[in-house]
Amino acid sequence: MKGKTLTGYSGKYQCTGSWMWSFYTKKSNIASITVLDKPRATLTAGTTIIPVGGSVTLTCSVQSSDGWKYEWFRRTQRTSEVQIRDQQNRDIRVSQGGIYRCRGTRGNPVYYTDKSYEVTIEITFSNKVVVKQQPNWPQIFRGETITLTCEVQEGGETTEWEYEWRGPRTPTQWTHNNDVTFVVSESSSGDYMCKSRRRDDSYSSTEWSEAFTLSVSTDQPKAQITSHMRDIPVGGSVTLNCSVNASSSSSGWKYYWYRDEKSSEALTTQDAVFHSNGQISVSQEGLYRCRGGRGNSVYYTEDSQSVRIDKKAAPEPESSSFLTPLIVGLVCGVLLILLLLLLLCRFKQSKDSFFVRTRSTNQSSAMNHMIKDEAQHSRHASTVQGDACVYESIKDLHDTQNDDSVLYAQVSHDRAKTKKDNDDSLLYAQVYYTKAKPKRHKGKPAPAAADETVYSEVKSQTALD
Repeated sequence: MKGKTLTGYSGKYQCTGSWMWSFYTKKSNIASITVLDKPRATLTAGTTIIPVGGSVTLTCSVQSSDGWKYEWFRRTQRTSEVQIRDQQNRDIRVSQGGIYRCRGTRGNPVYYTDKSYEVTIEITFSNKVVVKQQPNWPQIFRGETITLTCEVQEGGETTEWEYEWRGPRTPTQWTHNNDVTFVVSESSSGDYMCKSRRRDDSYSSTEWSEAFTLSVSTDQPKAQITSHMRDIPVGGSVTLNCSVNASSSSSGWKYYWYRDEKSSEALTTQDAVFHSNGQISVSQEGLYRCRGGRGNSVYYTEDSQSVRIDKKAAPEPESSSFLTPLIVGLVCGVLLILLLLLLLCRFKQSKDSFFVRTRSTNQSSAMNHMIKDEAQHSRHASTVQGDACVYESIKDLHDTQNDDSVLYAQVSHDRAKTKKDNDDSLLYAQVYYTKAKPKRHKGKPAPAAADETVYSEVKSQTALD
């Protein structure tokens, strides 16, 4: 009995034989036939990832039956399925990525099983893949915008790739974009990984990158403003500093300055002098505040507390309090020295004058006697002629041999004065003592000449009588 078997033909079969022209018959043994559905081949793989430079083993089998040979097939997402030639064994080794299937054959005519289910084999490239964050700030705050980039290293720039992501806020399908941009929130915290594959070979990819951990800070940071001075000196300015001290790892901030509470426009270079990032100098009084911002889609901190700057006279520097006493002390010292020198000169002049007056007094005593005699001799002439002047030459008693010493006396008789005083017996004499220049002796310095005036009271003869 020939024919295709169907499941309905399953059962026990027996046949009977007889002789011709005879009633003798004989039955055969009973044969049990179980007709099964068309079998499906089973494909198994030791691993579905081909290591760099390696291969994997694929096995095809038909359950609970023998005598099979096998056919192998491969396709990709861009190519149709084709049979792999010269491969009829149960086990094969492949080094190319793709989608594989197999089926069993036996008999003549050939009977085919159903093809196995598909198994995807991928090749791992040696290129290393890393996840990078831009901007590369150590601390990220809720509401900031960041970009994660999947970067293929070690020659990957010469190949067109597509990328797959794993992470809380990343796509799960393959994409041609190697980056993903999003606004972070509490749910964005977690580990992010990526891998890439060639666009012309969907079954050849890199390994997954190392996990990149993203931590999101939920509290909005606040700027801080500081100033060493609150009063603007005359013709000067005050320096203000702004910073964001959310943590030691906070960075990348630019600073915006404002004056007065209701002002929403940031200061410009016309309003202040901008120094290094976060520092300005202002010369206008007012209420100042600042805040930080960073990123292309600028993320702002909270405003700092306000600081009032007033325009007043600048306090004296600390150095002036030290220099003022020093200068005053030096001036007083110089004045004291000058005063001492002046007193010394006056003392020397007073000493010299004392010696001169002593000498003149001695000489005037002798001259008084001589003037007395002359006055007696001329009293009668004075009485007749009224007010008269008498000039006499008087020699120095101490110098009887030299005629160089001469005294000149002018004796005046003032009637008006004597009448007023009721005493006409008084004469006043003004004596000029001229010391002639002595002759110089060899080897001895000449003494200095001195002109001196001596006043003497002279009485007339009548008074003396």
